[in-house]
Amino acid sequence: MSSSLAQKWVLITGASAGFGAAAARAFGAAGARLLLGARRLEKLAAVAAQARDAGAPQALYHALDVTQTASVTAFADWVRALAGRVDVLVNNAGGAHGLDPVEQGRDSDWETMFQTNVLGTLRMTRAILPLMKPHPGGIIINIGSIAGREAYEGGAAYCAAKAGVLQITRALRLELLGTGLRVATVDPGLAETEFSLVRFKGDRARAAKVYQGMTPLTAEDVAEAIVWVAARPPHVCVDELLIKPTDQAAMHKIHRRPPA
Repeated sequence: MSSSLAQKWVLITGASAGFGAAAARAFGAAGARLLLGARRLEKLAAVAAQARDAGAPQALYHALDVTQTASVTAFADWVRALAGRVDVLVNNAGGAHGLDPVEQGRDSDWETMFQTNVLGTLRMTRAILPLMKPHPGGIIINIGSIAGREAYEGGAAYCAAKAGVLQITRALRLELLGTGLRVATVDPGLAETEFSLVRFKGDRARAAKVYQGMTPLTAEDVAEAIVWVAARPPHVCVDELLIKPTDQAAMHKIHRRPPA
């Protein structure tokens, strides 16, 4: 058990699957108390149970839709009533929708990506900061992407959204200087979660091709990095962490092995 995270209150958005669920289990194993939010309550309940099994003294959950200010406000009120503070905020809710060039892009996909990745991060941070500022040493960890640093065809909106998360992180670090709070971003490269399945709207064959012939990161790999960033001493801030699979040197530079 990590003494630096034991009994700390850790809030994770988008905690029902992927990086969020893996982070919940990893923080639970470190002895943290968890506040989990997502839209899919049945999956969220299962993740909370897994986190308790991993060692979390408490793993509480509540419905959360970061695209809706009223939902974010209700979630923050729930956190305030139960815990009264937050030590670690993991802004994980987000994702990609579609892989169309701008010429064929859909408003619904674009709006969803900006609502979740950008405005969702802003809404959650605004709502939770009052529960963090009285307690120096806390940290906000935004989950970005290599896409926020490198553009690719068909990814204009998603790349722009994740670049927005990166700039929000950098601006927050300036705004919170002197409060004792830290702000970090963890930016994964190719990682096999529900990400591609959501992007391709349930097309499993197309999603599988993204990782064909290479070994991607797992959700657990990224969760381990998130917990490591959160566990640094209060005087240490890991500003930006870019984590990629060994088979990926850059967005377009991927080593793929022929089929066996």
